[in-house]
Amino acid sequence: MTRSKTRLFFILFFVGLIGVISILLIDLSAVAALLPNTTGDIPTLTPALKVLSLIQPALILAVAVLVGVALAPKVRLSAPVAEALASGGNIFTALRPQLAAGVVGGLAGGLSIVLISLLSKPFLSTHAVDRIGQFSRVLPFPTRILYGGVTEELLLRWGFMTVIVWAAWRLLQKGRDIPTKAHYVGAILLSSLVFGAGHLPVAYVLLSDSFGLALVLFVILANSAFGVIASFLYWRKGLECAMIAHILCHLVLASASAAGAYF
Repeated sequence: MTRSKTRLFFILFFVGLIGVISILLIDLSAVAALLPNTTGDIPTLTPALKVLSLIQPALILAVAVLVGVALAPKVRLSAPVAEALASGGNIFTALRPQLAAGVVGGLAGGLSIVLISLLSKPFLSTHAVDRIGQFSRVLPFPTRILYGGVTEELLLRWGFMTVIVWAAWRLLQKGRDIPTKAHYVGAILLSSLVFGAGHLPVAYVLLSDSFGLALVLFVILANSAFGVIASFLYWRKGLECAMIAHILCHLVLASASAAGAYF
């Protein structure tokens, strides 16, 4: 890698690693207490075990960042602010075009999730609604912002979506020098679906005693709706725009929850 790409890798990895470290803020004993069929005393994780638990997500993050650094320029995807910082450019000039779209996307994403939740609640059991609300209150807000808003964007957009666009372009390019809109749209839909389905394992562990079709559809639809917005913003504006939207989306959800309109 060139020197600027190496700097870009470490900038993005360090930012994403802060989100990974924020997992330590989660009270795992409180989470374990919410799990169905939990009996007896819940073992306490030592600080050393908690730190060791971060190794796997940190390695996955490193791979995602490396993939994005290597492939994003090839398919005209970018992280303008991080790239400006890595190359000595003006980060404020790089950020300015992303701000308005990020704010609009975050508001739209948050409101869409709230709307989907309101439409879904009549089809979910009271137990499921209560458990989701309890789980949301256990998750520290800094973790939602840092891991959800930043690290997840590096994993799902910078890493996963980028490689989908690149693979589709290389396999289906038919002599084209750049990907077509169809490549991006397909990657947006697929990465958003994976983003939504990626929340199912947690939902199953949390609600294995009331897991059903209504819950599956809610989890996939709510998260995929925002995934489409974030993926579109990454394509059209840049990675930081998707991060801004994701962070603001969590702020909208927290506000809706405090107002009783969300879990």
